[in-house]
Amino acid sequence: MSTPAASLYVPRFNVMDADDVRPFVRAVGTAQLVTVGADGVPDATFLPVLWEDELLVGHLARANPHWRRIVDGSPALAVVTGPDAYVSPSWYATKAEHGRVVPTWNYSVVHLRGQVSVHDDPEWVRGMVTRLTDRHEQPRAEPWAVTDAPADYVEKNLRPIVGVELVVESVEAKAKLSQNRSEEDRAGVARGLAAEGREPGGLVQP
Repeated sequence: MSTPAASLYVPRFNVMDADDVRPFVRAVGTAQLVTVGADGVPDATFLPVLWEDELLVGHLARANPHWRRIVDGSPALAVVTGPDAYVSPSWYATKAEHGRVVPTWNYSVVHLRGQVSVHDDPEWVRGMVTRLTDRHEQPRAEPWAVTDAPADYVEKNLRPIVGVELVVESVEAKAKLSQNRSEEDRAGVARGLAAEGREPGGLVQP
């Protein structure tokens, strides 16, 4: 997979480890799908997704006009975001040393780009919904399955949605977790986040 000319800005110390990208997308499980209609107007929809091999699949509500504006085979961007938080410069140990500190924002994000297409085939949508459901239900003590519901009820609830598929051609991933700060500064950020009721895990590099 290549990096497109118009790419995500990723300083070298914020590059997400390649082995962490798929687990990150899997853990988040959702994305903002961004496409541009034939009229040049952009559309975006938040949707549940699965990344299977080189395909990112999901579904939209049939009532959502976004899917009708998708030009099959056109470029698309899926944005997967993790937790984010404001970082106060008062949390840095170096504030007391020299005061040369400024606020920032910590976050993680993955950009998946490629060609997008719509699937309005009931069996395709059923298969995708089944796999998506299994993904989230399997860890549960008593997982629910699509087949647990009456067949006619499932059919009724599949009709109001359509599938969407993005052929992933490039992957860009950024984890801005205070990696450029000292160990003492990172520890200060972790304490500051915890004091505000935020879980530092995923927001600051240990």
